[in-house]
Amino acid sequence: MTTTPAGGPSAPADNKATLRLSRLLKRPVADSSGESIGRLADVIVRLRGSDYPLVTGLVAAVGGREIFVPIDQVSSFDADPLRLSSARLSLRHFERREGEVLLRADVLGHRLIDVQNARLVRAADLELARDGQEWVVAGVDTRRRPRRLFGLLGPDSADEGGVFRDWHDFEWLIGHQSSALLRGPFARIRRLKPAQIADLLENASKEEETEILGRVHADPELEADVFEELDEDLATRLLGARTDEEIAAVLARMRADDAADAIAELPQRRRQPVLDLLPPGQRTKVLTLMGFNSTSAGGLMGMDFVALPTMASVGDALARVRESPLLQPEALTSVHAVDDDGGLRGVARLVTLVQSDPAAMLIDVSDTDPVRVGADTDITDVAVLMTDYNLITIPVVDDVRRLLGVITVDDVLEVTLPDDWRRREAAEPPDTRHGDAR
Repeated sequence: MTTTPAGGPSAPADNKATLRLSRLLKRPVADSSGESIGRLADVIVRLRGSDYPLVTGLVAAVGGREIFVPIDQVSSFDADPLRLSSARLSLRHFERREGEVLLRADVLGHRLIDVQNARLVRAADLELARDGQEWVVAGVDTRRRPRRLFGLLGPDSADEGGVFRDWHDFEWLIGHQSSALLRGPFARIRRLKPAQIADLLENASKEEETEILGRVHADPELEADVFEELDEDLATRLLGARTDEEIAAVLARMRADDAADAIAELPQRRRQPVLDLLPPGQRTKVLTLMGFNSTSAGGLMGMDFVALPTMASVGDALARVRESPLLQPEALTSVHAVDDDGGLRGVARLVTLVQSDPAAMLIDVSDTDPVRVGADTDITDVAVLMTDYNLITIPVVDDVRRLLGVITVDDVLEVTLPDDWRRREAAEPPDTRHGDAR
């Protein structure tokens, strides 16, 4: 059987000799004289970071036990039966070594991350390809096929051909700790948006959750962004399994409004200890937000926004936007002109600033009677106002018009959509199935 492996980074040099793992398993294993000694039970690989996994040996079932066969003792890996070059084999029972991955036991039939399509899929088959003198895992087939294809069809059947995608399109969820360090950082999963990783977690088993979060944890900013996107119940469960220090480390990097929601969902006995561990600035914001009703504008608003004195220049305002990379992008679409007491005197949209003379004063290009709401305004009323006036943000003020916070359109959408909106299948763009946009 041969197929043509998909091209990709560091693709195997010889793309002619390929094998399906499903057709190798249970194939007879013969010694150098051709006498059958057992059957192939598994294939062992070593992970090599961004390179294709290297086949290092076989597990053969011999006389009721599984033994290790080094790949250099296999004279013909793609033959039937598999022919060994030596008659001398250790008959000691096979024991997995640190960092070894077993393709049948660990990967075949297990789930992995389809990074290109941001979803969990199951490995129906794997493709092995010859790379010079070595064999590597080059492709993955995720299609479901009738069980009879693995047992009743002959090796030369036309149905044997499969559609394999490059191994680099996937992130493996192998599940055992000993190989985690050898896999290196989850570079491929970092191509995904936080909301996509959150969707993966919401569809993952507990073991898969642990593995995905373990790799995301290597990037604290990404981890915080993912927790902001998680379903509230799942976020509470995952945070609740951590220590107070670990929870505080995540919440310190989250938006204050999301952090306040997360703390409110913790058991009462854990709230104060976590609050005490937050950095002072974040703790102050969180405590302020927790003082408002969660169904009001005050409970929904964020406290990170851009505000400058009324007499600042347009150039100053644009510079402040450039210097605020950690602020939520939606919050940067408006700049607020405030007086010495923090009173809101005007709001300028970013597009207006870009189109204005940099030397002009901020107040002169601002809407001096902006749409605004009080902290106790109902969320539905906020949504109506933002819809009526086509607003991306809306400021929240107190009784003397001091600027308290800003509500962004994504915050309003999240609380006004149906409760089960996270479980709906996301709409795909029309070009999803045409070509590779990577």
